[in-house]
Amino acid sequence: MIIDTHHHLWNYNPVEFDWIDDEMAAIRRSFLPGNLQEIIKTTEVEAVVSVQARQTIAETEWLLKLAGEYNFMKGVVGWLPLQNVNIEDLLEKYSENKWLKAVRHVVQGEPDPGFILRKDFNLGISKLKKFDLVYDILIFEHQLPNTIKFVDLHPNQLFVLDHIAKPKIKLNEIQPWAKNIKELAKRENVTCKISGMVTEADYKTWTEEQLKPYFDTVIEAFTPGRLMIGSDWPVCCVAIEYKKWMELVLNRLSSLSEDEQHKIKYQNAAGVYKI
Repeated sequence: MIIDTHHHLWNYNPVEFDWIDDEMAAIRRSFLPGNLQEIIKTTEVEAVVSVQARQTIAETEWLLKLAGEYNFMKGVVGWLPLQNVNIEDLLEKYSENKWLKAVRHVVQGEPDPGFILRKDFNLGISKLKKFDLVYDILIFEHQLPNTIKFVDLHPNQLFVLDHIAKPKIKLNEIQPWAKNIKELAKRENVTCKISGMVTEADYKTWTEEQLKPYFDTVIEAFTPGRLMIGSDWPVCCVAIEYKKWMELVLNRLSSLSEDEQHKIKYQNAAGVYKI
């Protein structure tokens, strides 16, 4: 089976989802658990991890509620205000919910280039291990150097890197992303999601061959022991259908041993997110 470790759900409105621009018009609508449930029936996916799309506590609570209602939803990567002075009280409150597996902040959208190294943010991160929560890292590739410094501040915290740190696939640029991703991967407390790649390429003209060096780099850097599969549905739909993305990833992993494939398909996710 496969655990899809990265997808989103939303009730669409143009204000809260203003990042969905004209090029992404195909996903300007609502995407709910029932929609995803129908799609995964045609794949090997049997379980999913649902990831926040809005930075609100209300969104986190909504996802947690849905996870309690839909059996195939096995965990939530939510959002909590990690910079808040009362963050420990909030973590205490939400850690009682068995579906909350991790938290995430949209660091890629922060105007401050040094945000990920801010003291208030890192104080919040330092509280996560106490509550057995993972932190999902969402960045662009140019933010990797600061992210390496960030991870080094928290050697005992489990991290999951989303979307292989969003390299410049559209421009066919492999460096300095590859150098930095290999450096980050030396930290054994970091696992990486194979996700979000087609949307970093040209939505209409990307090719499998174009993606290959990025696949090869993360497989070499993180090894099969620290990789997971994510769809980034429904965002991926602007460039590829859900089923075709899963087939593409499995094809790229086919040269690995059966045990290595099992690790990437579900074992690593089950271990990191405690599914």
